[in-house]
Amino acid sequence: MTSTAAIFAARALPNTLGIESMGRRVAEIRSVDDLIAARRALSGDGDEVPMVLGAGSNVVLPARVDRPVLLMQIRGLAVAAKDQHSARLEAAAGERWHDVVRFALGQGLGGLENLALIPGTAGAAPVQNIGAYGVEIASCLESLQVFDWQAGRIEVWPREACAFGYRDSVFKRPEGRGRIILGLSLALKHARTMVADYPDIALELNRFGISSPQPIDIAEAVIRVRRRKLPDPRRVGNVGSFFKNPLITAEQADRIASSMPDLVRYQQADGRVKLAAAQLIDRGGWRGRVRGSAAVWKRQALVLVNGSGAGRADVLDLAAAIQADVAARYGVTLELEPQVL
Repeated sequence: MTSTAAIFAARALPNTLGIESMGRRVAEIRSVDDLIAARRALSGDGDEVPMVLGAGSNVVLPARVDRPVLLMQIRGLAVAAKDQHSARLEAAAGERWHDVVRFALGQGLGGLENLALIPGTAGAAPVQNIGAYGVEIASCLESLQVFDWQAGRIEVWPREACAFGYRDSVFKRPEGRGRIILGLSLALKHARTMVADYPDIALELNRFGISSPQPIDIAEAVIRVRRRKLPDPRRVGNVGSFFKNPLITAEQADRIASSMPDLVRYQQADGRVKLAAAQLIDRGGWRGRVRGSAAVWKRQALVLVNGSGAGRADVLDLAAAIQADVAARYGVTLELEPQVL
């Protein structure tokens, strides 16, 4: 039997929030063979399922992680099938997500442009069902290559098996335990209807006089907006949006709107209403507020940042204070977007 010492070692864990976190047993996975070897090395640990990290862009880590950790670094990016109308793009789980978007744009393919500059890796994108400016990855995902840790086999999952929801998927639920994403198949098109009516993006396109945008125009607008509003995690520790936009009943929305006439609300197909969490947080005066070593980003109230050496408790204490304030003011429960591990 392979010794865990031959594959696993203690090391700092990557995370864009900038929290110091040490993994006791960490292995770098650059191929399926590495994954199989890691599974073999842990075969004496019963049913212990390792944690998988890419860039650590959507997690809040503890100072120490005793559970085995796999750092997903499998690379690969290619157009697998192509005709005059569409193409299938294959992306390995360890590819940086923004590089996947750039590659698609370079091939003249549309579908991912609204998701430009989202931090993290391709393998993490379906877990969260990443979305931005009116588009979610679920809209263009065709299938996933998944490794079943407990069975030790590779499976192909169609999009329907992922049970996508708003910032949710089967991979965040108990039934997705031990399913490790190895790669994505994305169905993209050469010509498609652009999603350009999101207010920030529409304003940005209008600034440059673009009335019939191409995918590259949308991507450039998204990148400019994100850079203005959101901190670069390479300079300021953050995980992007820390709270989901809440979904409430129409009656609840009407009640809030009675005292907030400018309430931002998006009608959903199931009758519910999605609110802008940033607006609710802003009204409480939280933007720019500092609590311990954590703070609310000065340009976007949804983003919590590591001001100076913040730990997990600092960030979660600030998040809890915001949740309590919004609940008291509006009767709305804000859910955290990152996974707290």
